[in-house]
Amino acid sequence: MSAPQQKHAETAVYTHGHHESVLRSHTWRTAANSAAYLLDSLRPHLRILDVGCGPGTITADLAALVPDGHVTAVDHAPGILDQARATAADRGLDNVSFAVADVHALDHADDTFDVVHAHQVLQHVGDPVRALREMRRVCRPGGIVAVRDSDYEAMTWHPHVAGLDDWLDLYRRVARAGGGEPDAGRRLKSWALAAGFTDITASAGTWCYSTPEERAWWSGLWADRTVASVYAEHATAGGHADQEQLDAIAAAWREWGQAEDGWFTVLHGELLCRV
Repeated sequence: MSAPQQKHAETAVYTHGHHESVLRSHTWRTAANSAAYLLDSLRPHLRILDVGCGPGTITADLAALVPDGHVTAVDHAPGILDQARATAADRGLDNVSFAVADVHALDHADDTFDVVHAHQVLQHVGDPVRALREMRRVCRPGGIVAVRDSDYEAMTWHPHVAGLDDWLDLYRRVARAGGGEPDAGRRLKSWALAAGFTDITASAGTWCYSTPEERAWWSGLWADRTVASVYAEHATAGGHADQEQLDAIAAAWREWGQAEDGWFTVLHGELLCRV
């Protein structure tokens, strides 16, 4: 077996950070609404690596689905792991462990896991092909590498609010300036092929926000994220927008959220890659 690759720092900046407005979204995620494409492949005894686990809500669901197995959850941000540990503890799960990790150079031997899962990770890393090669390395023969990422350019909404066009343009510029790829969803299959996978099942999934409660939640978290998160700091420090422009985008989000006929859909690319 080959040894894990030498550690190196990620070159991409995590665009969102972990402001409350970000975690409002991340803690909403479940295996059902964010990893449905994977669930039929799970069995009670499997060993899973959950890469970029964040606050751990998907992690906890995966651990509950493999009661005779184990989930190792990793993230590059030490602080968020405390919340992930609390999530698992609150649910009484004892088959999950947590560690800081760089997906470009994982601290695990070859062929360690039955499933390697990453949700909304590859859009934020410096080298997604290298990350996929590492995920492939630590997955056993016959196992599955499962990845899912949104595609910002493919997001669509009604009614038309000009400020949301400005939001989309700004977000994509800020993400790319930090070394990420906001339109990752459409690129997952090409990255997987470049990483050496040959048995790939590609699919797509969506999140849709349309009810009054969904619109208020989605528009509110993005309005707050636009003016108060690390993303806002990246936007202003990088010269991509000033505070007046950010305030206008936040107002556009709230305008959309109040529209009775408001509808917003997020498209995701999904892959099941058999090792």
